[in-house]
Amino acid sequence: MTLETFLLLAAALFSVGLFGALSQQSIVMLMMGIELMVNGIIVAAAGFWYWVSPGSTDGQVLVLVAITVMALEMALGFAVVTALFRARDVDLTDEAGDLKG
Repeated sequence: MTLETFLLLAAALFSVGLFGALSQQSIVMLMMGIELMVNGIIVAAAGFWYWVSPGSTDGQVLVLVAITVMALEMALGFAVVTALFRARDVDLTDEAGDLKG
């Protein structure tokens, strides 16, 4: 695979995620869009790292750490959304606007 293929895949993932994050009202769908955007960034970083130093495993470790942190972040986000839904029956971003403080 070439670097252009990695970057094309990363741009496609980021674009779909950006569209999903900007066009959805549901908090869960917004989080899914953000997840796709972060995945696009991870694919681009992995492609660059493979292109710069293909023999090194540093890039692979960094990608695994980034994916782990992203999974933990999404788990915490879904826990907050679930708690918000159970407490106030809110599942849209407009209805959760009063939480700004």
